Amino acid sequence: MVPPSATRADVVLVGGGLANGLIALRLKALRPELKVIVVETGETLGGRHTWSHFATDVSEAISAWLDPLIVHRWEGYDVRFPAHQRTLTTPYRSVTSDRFHEVVGAALGEDAWTGVRVMDVRADRVVLEDQRVIETRCVIDGRGPRPAWELALGWQKFVGLEVELAAPHGLTRPVIMDATVDQLDGYRFLYTLPFSPTRLLIEDTRYADGEHLDRETLREDVQTYAAAQGWTIKAVEREEIGVLPIALGGDIDAYWRASDLPEVGLRAALFQPITGYSLPDAARLADEIAALPELTTETARTCVEARSKQRWAERAYYRLLNRMLFKAAQPGRRYVVLERFYRLSQGLVERFYAGRITLADKARILIGKPPVPIPAAMAVLSETSVLQRGTDT
Repeated sequence: MVPPSATRADVVLVGGGLANGLIALRLKALRPELKVIVVETGETLGGRHTWSHFATDVSEAISAWLDPLIVHRWEGYDVRFPAHQRTLTTPYRSVTSDRFHEVVGAALGEDAWTGVRVMDVRADRVVLEDQRVIETRCVIDGRGPRPAWELALGWQKFVGLEVELAAPHGLTRPVIMDATVDQLDGYRFLYTLPFSPTRLLIEDTRYADGEHLDRETLREDVQTYAAAQGWTIKAVEREEIGVLPIALGGDIDAYWRASDLPEVGLRAALFQPITGYSLPDAARLADEIAALPELTTETARTCVEARSKQRWAERAYYRLLNRMLFKAAQPGRRYVVLERFYRLSQGLVERFYAGRITLADKARILIGKPPVPIPAAMAVLSETSVLQRGTDT
């Protein structure tokens, strides 16, 4: 419930998702003198999500403060493709929205305002649906991605079911990609996290050109996959869905000119361009915002915009690979690009996902017989041309 007398805060975080939740945690840990309010439309912080990352994606310092959020840890993962299967020993970590709500909610106490609708967001105030006003020196907008013609996007769509099985499943590690399934709606794979000997999160994921999600069909496909693995589902405990952006190209300067507020998370285009993972970027940004000498809407905006543009520039190579995947490869053959990638060294794979690839890594990824037709690849070299095609569709 919202205390009627709470009309002033040092920081107001609009949206209680991952990025704002991590900012709240760092501010409460490093700047406890500040009054930080999170305003969330849903009844819980974090919604219904599972956020995962490779341990090598973040520094040891970030891993340390993320630790209370981590619910599941594995010392490796598997990938499966029609012509190649492999186990990698990179540690993998997952945060559940239940734990997220518990930890962030405990840190904020009565300043976690859930079940509250926002009508207007400005640099110095947030107006709620019931006309109450929260005045502040710093507003940060974390309400998820906004529509933008300035960015050309593909889509990662998924439906995940957390299930309790009638018998042990036998998995000891996550299966990050099982692409041995029928290739539907672009690149399709199943993603499986073993939470206990009889509990799994199974997600059917599509890297697709369009963002429409047929929830019922994907739900049925998850159940079909489970049956094919010999698993009998005793109960579906939870369902999560997502439609995440995959960056192909765009004009990041024009994108930021379209908004006056500091925007974070997916709204700031801060996500790994190929996987869509946003936790590592969100954690690094939380540290940066908490360290600002003066925390205002203007200083937060300057910080976030600079970080977003820096990451965008650093990740041009990733967007090129995405254009190869989405625009040059035939939809039913997109899996070949990832199958080829997973034949490379584990060190390169780790650097790739962490955004630390070298020039030698980039060359190694492209050396050899290309997995897409060369003329089609040449046609998508320019981000501008892809953006133009994106605005025509």
